[in-house]
Amino acid sequence: MASIFPTASTAAAVLLTSLFADTASAASFRSEYVVSYLGLTIARSKFDSTFNGDSFSVSGSMSSAGIAQIFDDTKGTVKATGRFAGNDPRPEDFVTNYTSGKKKKKTEIGFSGASVSKVVNIPPLDKHGDDWVPVSDGDLRAVTDPLSATLIRADKPENVCGRTVKMFDGEMRANLVLSYVSTGPISIPGYEGDSIVCSARFVPVAGYKKNHKSIEYLKNRAQIAISFAPVGSTGVYAPIYATVGTQIGTITIRARKFEALN
Repeated sequence: MASIFPTASTAAAVLLTSLFADTASAASFRSEYVVSYLGLTIARSKFDSTFNGDSFSVSGSMSSAGIAQIFDDTKGTVKATGRFAGNDPRPEDFVTNYTSGKKKKKTEIGFSGASVSKVVNIPPLDKHGDDWVPVSDGDLRAVTDPLSATLIRADKPENVCGRTVKMFDGEMRANLVLSYVSTGPISIPGYEGDSIVCSARFVPVAGYKKNHKSIEYLKNRAQIAISFAPVGSTGVYAPIYATVGTQIGTITIRARKFEALN
């Protein structure tokens, strides 16, 4: 969960992005994450977020790390701006740039209301065959980008889960269906208290190849769990821990830092 890393890693990356919002006054936050596989660190990310009332602006960076650098030296940046409409994030602009070896890619998505109004991919996306599920105009209504999609506003902890997150990354359109599992304590730098654990079901909608093994695995067999923690008294919850089952094994994403800057 083609944001910064491709295919199954993309779907996993969608789950790890942490954002924060303040509904009353301007506030800034920072989060840092480590992505690991079989106990080995394969990626790191950092996000700085600024919020003023219902408006938000988030920028982050991600890079491969550890043994992953030997096989895939990837670095990328991402930024999203927008505002909330009630409990729902309404992005305005989303831009991601990444370099993987000699390959460079940029994706920009513009939004109008709750719908996608512009998509730019540089270089252009590859041509697809008859086994491709095309993205329709209807698929691009009431959606968010992968970064804004992680913003969860809820009036109480038990309402964090029990929702469907609709995402579009410039090529793939997918849903993440969250269901409540449990509530329990967690402690990391910047936060100590309860977290809400949701199971997540990955549902590809469009913009993918039929019967693609990685997508089919994520859809039908992957076990996904995400832990959310409240961000101060803002009424917003952000992911701080996640596990994502893939064909090659379980990817773990954990927050190393989760703190307010002011």
